[in-house]
Amino acid sequence: MTSLTAPRILTLDGTTGQSRDVLGGKAWSIEHMRALGIPVPPAFVLTTEVCQAYYTDGEQLPEDVWQAVPTAMDGLERTTGRRFGSAAKPLLVSVRSGAAISMPGMMDTVLNLGMTDAVERALAEQSGDAGYAADTRRRFAEQFEKVVGDAPPDNPWEQLRLATIAVLRSWQSRRAVAYRRDRGIPEEGGTAVTVQAMVFGNLGDCSGTGVLFTRDPLTGSAEPYGEWLPRGQGEDVVSGRANALPLEDLAVAMPGVHADLLAAARRLEQAGQDVQDIEFTVENGTLWLLQTRTAKRSPEAALRHAVQLRQEGLIDLDEALRRIAPEHVEALLRPHLSPDRGSPIASGKPACPGVASGIVVLDAEEAETRAEAGENVILARPTTDPDDVAAMSLAKAVLTELGGSTSHAAVVCREMGVPCVVGCGTGTLAGLAGRTITVDASAGNVYRGEIAVGAGSERDDPELAALSSWLRHDTSSDTRLPDLLRRARECQ
Repeated sequence: MTSLTAPRILTLDGTTGQSRDVLGGKAWSIEHMRALGIPVPPAFVLTTEVCQAYYTDGEQLPEDVWQAVPTAMDGLERTTGRRFGSAAKPLLVSVRSGAAISMPGMMDTVLNLGMTDAVERALAEQSGDAGYAADTRRRFAEQFEKVVGDAPPDNPWEQLRLATIAVLRSWQSRRAVAYRRDRGIPEEGGTAVTVQAMVFGNLGDCSGTGVLFTRDPLTGSAEPYGEWLPRGQGEDVVSGRANALPLEDLAVAMPGVHADLLAAARRLEQAGQDVQDIEFTVENGTLWLLQTRTAKRSPEAALRHAVQLRQEGLIDLDEALRRIAPEHVEALLRPHLSPDRGSPIASGKPACPGVASGIVVLDAEEAETRAEAGENVILARPTTDPDDVAAMSLAKAVLTELGGSTSHAAVVCREMGVPCVVGCGTGTLAGLAGRTITVDASAGNVYRGEIAVGAGSERDDPELAALSSWLRHDTSSDTRLPDLLRRARECQ
């Protein structure tokens, strides 16, 4: 174990032996991948104990922790051959939050930290691409100001200190507190702060960023599913500000990288015994994995994946049954649209399956108010961010003009089981305000008016048939499919 003021600062070298509660989910996944020999940029973590101490000490960063940070940074410098704050061979870092329990999009991150005038010039000279250097500088300044609240200082170490404090403070942000309250997540856990060497998806045509699910989180298909954005950084895909390409495009552009990615994904799924959500970056043709976590899925996908993993021998029957809840069965019995539905008035990418009708509302606060008053509301936005989550949780469905199936709107709606269609096209939704529509999020289509639906049937579904067969022959199980079906229908 490489430890400084253990367990407050740890180098993530695959040997710390620390739990997710100590490292936080993001750092734990880095540690896990390093232990498996998967290519991950080097990193160190300020553990969740630092966050607890920060709030106990009146929101002050413990001095002994800050004094130990340069030693931890020295480890990144030795591994990368670069130096933080130096213009000769500059090292830039990301500063990321990471609670023990995943809270997608709720807390803060700063990328490309360590940027100065001299570093920008050095990046331009070393890469031969002044546009890349300027783009990296712009990304850093915009994100730093948004997260920290001030323009970045010239001193990289002061940038790091301010970003670290901002990440710690994001644990108590309004949206994070509301998220934990709504999901019963304990308040006392705190977030870790992971500092990781940057790799650059915006560096040239052989670079990019993406998200890969080891199985489809929308439909439950066993096939890998993901998106890829050439010359982008991770926040571009997750935020939904950019329309990413299907993962198949990466297979065409860089088949070797694509093959390596799928091999790593299979290894991580087998090690985790569950479907994984993986963030990756390609820098000049070299693959780096940044994070892996258990995937957020639609209820339909959760059931199908539990059945698949049992059939493949990755989990046993008891574990498969433990992962299946009434709302998962209900999703497979979800009503479907009648054939007489006309032509769609808008279309996008399916992000969370389901059918819903309601009135289109463009403003999140208005949608929240009207939904609480009992109206069936469809929230339509250019793209969503964490401040929209309360309205999203109350809406019958969510539509966005931008973003892909791994964007903020998609991930959050899948977790909540809210039908969602993303990437409908710039300017396509504003004209729907105040109109009653029906959203078929399984197909990614939007229709005029309220359309009748028909009931689903368990007789026609292979996963439900397999589940029924297991339960009939498993006399030790306390769970029975008829009871699941009855409880599922009560949810409808």
